[in-house]
Amino acid sequence: MDIKQFVLNKAKEAKEGARSIANASSSQKNAALVKMAEAIKKRAEELISENKKDIQYAEKKGLSKALIDRLTLNEKRINEMAQGLVEVAQLPDPVGEITRMWQRPNGMTVGRMRVPIGVIGIIYEARPNVTADATSLCLKAGNAVILRGGSEAINSNKAIVSILRDVAKAEGIHEGAITFIDMQEREAVMEMLKLEGIIDLIIPRGGEGLIRAVTENSRIPVLKHYKGVCHVFVDRDADLIMAEEICFNAKVQRPGTCNAMETMLVDEVIAEGFLPKMLKRFEGVGVEIRGCPKTRSIYPNIKEVSEDDFYNEYLDLILNVRVVKDMDEAIEHIAKYSSAHSDAIVTMNYDRAMRFLREVDSSAVFVNASTRLNDGFQFGLGAEIGISTDKIHARGPMGLEELTCTKFIVFGNGQLRE
Repeated sequence: MDIKQFVLNKAKEAKEGARSIANASSSQKNAALVKMAEAIKKRAEELISENKKDIQYAEKKGLSKALIDRLTLNEKRINEMAQGLVEVAQLPDPVGEITRMWQRPNGMTVGRMRVPIGVIGIIYEARPNVTADATSLCLKAGNAVILRGGSEAINSNKAIVSILRDVAKAEGIHEGAITFIDMQEREAVMEMLKLEGIIDLIIPRGGEGLIRAVTENSRIPVLKHYKGVCHVFVDRDADLIMAEEICFNAKVQRPGTCNAMETMLVDEVIAEGFLPKMLKRFEGVGVEIRGCPKTRSIYPNIKEVSEDDFYNEYLDLILNVRVVKDMDEAIEHIAKYSSAHSDAIVTMNYDRAMRFLREVDSSAVFVNASTRLNDGFQFGLGAEIGISTDKIHARGPMGLEELTCTKFIVFGNGQLRE
């Protein structure tokens, strides 16, 4: 069988599974997720054994220690994967929720109801825990999932999918609701992206290169963000102690994430009082500072920031710093360089805070809080499948509600169109 036919058959199986899971009750879905968690823990040795094959392959290929760490499954991570399934089971089910009802003059009642999207394709790299996380969220929202993980985790992903499918079948859910493209050829992804009418939505999770390749080649709607070039603006009316803590957290707490600060903007009115202590603290934990001329005049012996640097998502302990004339210049900078992911202002001035919220066009805009908080769990969504910077359907962290769409429902008693 050629690759095209192989992928088409898998997608058709997922389509059949979508009908099954869309009609499953909340209790049926929750029971399946809990039993999947139990099975994951029970078959931990099998998962670790398969994962070792992937690690050996990764080491032979010379992949970085950081990537191999992301790839590795151990007892702790398997327990966390299982706990994630249980937590999704405990979340409210959005399917069937009527979000609004209104009555028309002819007595007809019109409303909107949340329904599953259908078949969701997840294309991702490295971390095998994504296999269980994505599956749990898609199933709880009544969707079938068709998974295509990276070649470096093929054995781990196949083992996880096998466990999840076994439980789904035992719980009366069509196995196709959890479908895996167990083929390493890149062509399989390209074929997947052509299947409009079978796959309803694609969500890529990985680096910018993967996401751009998916978006450029897909005939199916894609929910994504390319990168996170995030800013914190320290306003002239900021509480400087608060500002220091927020900026430090936004850059240092976990620099390799999409919601970490890449550029710190500082109002020139408070720059001389704020920057020396702040930048010394950053350097104390190994942050490389790249500053504008004004920053370097206040804090010499740091690298000069370039125009290209302002567009960079470093995902590392590297920080751009720019002193700006005022809030207008800060907002102009963000409008030019931001990736519309997460941007923040630190200020005690209510009017400027509200203006920043209105004018900065990002998926999440913060006042007096770290950009690292742009996260489904932190926002109270319970879990997320990713963060979208798109403006249609979903924007920001995508939880269960964002994995549904709505349809109109109409109640009448014989109304006809005149």
